[in-house]
Amino acid sequence: MNRGFYTIMAAQFFSSLADNALLFVAIDLLTRMDSPDFLSPMLKQSFVVFYIVLAAFVGAFSDSMPKGRVMFIANLIKICGCGMLFAGVYPLLAYAVVGFGAAVYSPAKYGILTELLPAEKLVPANGWIEGLTVMSIILGTVVGGLLVSQSAAEFFLRLNLPPLHTGVPSAIEAALFVTGSLYVLAAAFNLFIPDTGARYARQPQDPLKLMRDFAGCVRTLWGDKLGQISLGVTTLFWGAGATLQFIVLKWAEQTLNMPYEKATTLVGVVAIGMALGAVASARLVTLKNSLKVLPFGIAMGLIVMGMPWVQSKVLAYPLLILIGALSGFFVVPMNALLQHRGHVLMSAGHSIAVQNFNENLSIIGMLAMYALMLTLNLELDTIIVLFGLFVAGIMCLIIVRHAANQREFDSVALIGELKH
Repeated sequence: MNRGFYTIMAAQFFSSLADNALLFVAIDLLTRMDSPDFLSPMLKQSFVVFYIVLAAFVGAFSDSMPKGRVMFIANLIKICGCGMLFAGVYPLLAYAVVGFGAAVYSPAKYGILTELLPAEKLVPANGWIEGLTVMSIILGTVVGGLLVSQSAAEFFLRLNLPPLHTGVPSAIEAALFVTGSLYVLAAAFNLFIPDTGARYARQPQDPLKLMRDFAGCVRTLWGDKLGQISLGVTTLFWGAGATLQFIVLKWAEQTLNMPYEKATTLVGVVAIGMALGAVASARLVTLKNSLKVLPFGIAMGLIVMGMPWVQSKVLAYPLLILIGALSGFFVVPMNALLQHRGHVLMSAGHSIAVQNFNENLSIIGMLAMYALMLTLNLELDTIIVLFGLFVAGIMCLIIVRHAANQREFDSVALIGELKH
């Protein structure tokens, strides 16, 4: 890997760290406002809505200029969203602006990998990026929980940090100041990302043409025998992963009797497992044999169903690490395969925009189902079992579909051909 790749990793780490810390700070802010439980998962929905609304446009924007510049602009938008929270704007609206920046950021973040690296390095590169992103999730959840704790509030009061006062409770005020500083640091790293020299045809500016082009890209990727499998897996994974965050928080509070600032650490424990799984897949899985990891998705869903029978922290930690490890091990190769196939069929920015569109539709849909089950007052144990069954069942359907595709063509041979 060259120096440009490590600069991208640093920028991604601090930007993702701030995103994840800010989510838990915003959840705490809603709690302080005595908001109903179903509004917490809606925070994540407000974050991802722009991934869907802008899907037809962000790919073209990402391909219209060097991707380091796109990432810098995106982080400036995130800083504005964080500033809105600091100024007292309602959390769902302010966090949606942060999501707007993230939607702009994502096609450039992943698209630059296909410009910077050869195909055979995409799996290890994704392993590094996903591992580092998961590390930022671990630290972000822990930092977010710590920043809203009483001890942090007392510490920042002694430091008189931040020096401005807006009427927001001091712990929240300090937490937002810290997360905003992380976005500034990420933006600084963006300035040092090298221009890869990749240039694309002039991007159309007519919104209707952009939407037609995007619809064509969606049809192309879902119609491709390799693309539909990898896209189906990543779409399921990100929806399930977002929902699992909130399930773990509720499970920690209700079953393990952990306060909120401690419960966030369990989300970090899942992320530790994901990092381990991502590193293992980067070492053990190649692009050619990436489709062999599909059964790990079924295993993850079945193991999640065991959560209701775990009543102690001693058993909770290894269980969550195992769930995370299985997730990381099967999603990283699928992500690399999807990027590679998308890069062959269309431009890097457009393929990532299609991926984001589908994955974030899944996040909104699965979080909506979770919020509905909370509204219906279903028992948490019932929700967990239904969630695990859903994940395992969808993975079974994907494997059946892949088997049918295999009868029509040799996927391993096709991947090998695409590398050339």
